[in-house]
Amino acid sequence: MEIYLVGGAVRDKLLGLAVKEKDYVVVGATADEMLSLGYSQVGKDFPVFLHPETHEEYALARTERKSGSGYTGFECFAEPSVTLEEDLLRRDLTINALAQDSDGNLIDPYHGQQDLEAKLLRHVSPAFVEDPLRVLRVARFAARFHHLGFQVAEETMQLMQQIVERGEIEALTPERVWMEMRKALCTPHPAVFFQILSRCGALTRAFEKAADTETAYQYLSEGQDGTLQTLSEKHRIDLQFALWYTGWAASSKTVTLQKLPLPKTTEQFAQVIVQHKDFFNDSNLTPEQLLDFFQRIDAWRQPERLTLLEIAFKRIEPKHSSLIASVFEAIPQIAKIDVADALQQRLKGPQIGEYVYQQRLSKLASYFPNFN
Repeated sequence: MEIYLVGGAVRDKLLGLAVKEKDYVVVGATADEMLSLGYSQVGKDFPVFLHPETHEEYALARTERKSGSGYTGFECFAEPSVTLEEDLLRRDLTINALAQDSDGNLIDPYHGQQDLEAKLLRHVSPAFVEDPLRVLRVARFAARFHHLGFQVAEETMQLMQQIVERGEIEALTPERVWMEMRKALCTPHPAVFFQILSRCGALTRAFEKAADTETAYQYLSEGQDGTLQTLSEKHRIDLQFALWYTGWAASSKTVTLQKLPLPKTTEQFAQVIVQHKDFFNDSNLTPEQLLDFFQRIDAWRQPERLTLLEIAFKRIEPKHSSLIASVFEAIPQIAKIDVADALQQRLKGPQIGEYVYQQRLSKLASYFPNFN
C-alpha cells in the first residue's frame, strides 16, 4: 500500500498558497483493507474513505470509463493494480494532476509544474471532453487564479467549445451549476468565471436567459477587496450573487431565478437589491421616502444584513457612496423608539404603529435637515 498527497494541496503548496484541504490517493489497497485499518467509507459511487483520526479523505486509485451522457455517465474501476499515473490521468487539469509521496518527492507525469510556471490551465488528456462539468470547473479555476496571471490554454478552450456544441452543458443539473457558481463567487475575480463561460459559449446554456454582455458583471466586486475579506462565506455569496443578478437584470429584459436552487435568503437579498438599485439616484429624497425605503428593505427586522446592503448599494452607485454611508449609519439610531409615551396615551394596535412611524420620521428629519 502506497499513499500520496494529490491534487489541490500539492498545487497550492507549489504556488505558495495556504493549503486548506488535503486529499490522498491510496495505491495497491482494497476497500476491505482500508476498513480493517479503521477508515470509514463515505459515498456509494467512489471508493473514498475518511481517516479515523484526521477525517481527511483517502481515495483508492481508480480509473473511469465513459458509459453514458453527462457528468454522471461514468463507470469507476478501483483495483489494487491501478497505478498512480493512471489515477492522475483521469483528472481535469494538469495542475490538479500532481502528487507527492511520503518523503515529499513530487510526482508529475503530465507536466503540471511546468503549466504552473507558465500559468496555464491545460487539460490532462482528450478524455476531458467526456465530462461537461469540467467546463464550469475550468472557468472557476480561471477566476480563482486570475490574480496570479493564469489563462486557459487555447487547446483546452477548444475542447470546452466542443462540449458546448454537443449540447452536453444542458445535462448538468441546476444543483451542480449552482455548486460551481457559489464557489466562483468566493474567488477574487468572479467576473472571470462568467467571461470564460461566455468565451466557450456555455454561459447562456448553463444560465437560462442570462445576459451575455460585460455589463452583466459590472457590479461584481473584484480583486482582494478588504471589505469582502471580513465577510463570512455565506454573506460573500449573498452579496456577489446579488451584484451579478443586478447586472444581469440591467442587461436583460427577461430574468429568471427559477432553475437555480438558491437558498431562500440568497434569493430574497438579490430581489431586494434589484428592486431598489436606482433608489439613491433620486436627488430629491424626502424623509418619507427614506423611511419607506427602510421598511421595504426590512431594516428593522433584519439588521444583520445592513452591512451587505450598504456594500451592495455603494458598488451599484459609487458616486453616491457618502450619502449611502450616512443613510445606513442612521438606521440603528432611527430604529430605537421608546413607546412608553404611546402606552401612557393608551394608544392601541394601528395607533402605536402610526406613533412609531411619526417618531422615526421626526428623527430622520433632524438627522438629515437638508432633505426636503
